[in-house]
Amino acid sequence: MFYETEKNDHGLPHNPFKAIVSPRPIGWISTLDKEGRANLAPYSFFNAVGDRPPIVMFSSSGYKDSVGNVDATGEFVCNMAGWDLKDEMNTSSAAVAHETSEFDLAGLEMAPSRLVKAPRVAKAVTALECKHLQTQRMTALDGSDTDSYVVFGQVVGVHVDDRVIVDGRVDVTVFKPLSRLGYMDYAVVTEVFQMQRPKV
Repeated sequence: MFYETEKNDHGLPHNPFKAIVSPRPIGWISTLDKEGRANLAPYSFFNAVGDRPPIVMFSSSGYKDSVGNVDATGEFVCNMAGWDLKDEMNTSSAAVAHETSEFDLAGLEMAPSRLVKAPRVAKAVTALECKHLQTQRMTALDGSDTDSYVVFGQVVGVHVDDRVIVDGRVDVTVFKPLSRLGYMDYAVVTEVFQMQRPKV
């Protein structure tokens, strides 16, 4: 099949785009607003975009609290949502009033960060403390503004639970990071394999 995204004429009951671009890691973003109130929300449009220095991004459909908080305070934390925290991650995705703390809603304990004021999820086995670089509102081909905002941050500190370090490496099969697929589908990483780059 082939379809043009402008026409969205795929003929399927649901748009397959997100299912095709998958799996996507989940950035579980914790922030503080200007009044110091904590916010926590998962974003499946999330990834690393560089490692020298380490830079991550998350994208929001709509100017949501996470984006506004980062723009206001210049800081955020990317927490890793593993299999054991899948239900809490899902609960924190609820659309609630600005003053509602998703930490409280999901029954999650906050832990202090070292280099940023935003808290992290205490039970998350990894967390990336980030300083804001820029927020970009995306434009479409015709030059019109979209409702997608991309937040870029430089990682200034990394928390890793020693339990997930095996033989000197972070073993993702220990904490089984969640990934988002299409529709309401998720997956976890339970197996890995290695391939060496070819020498030419």
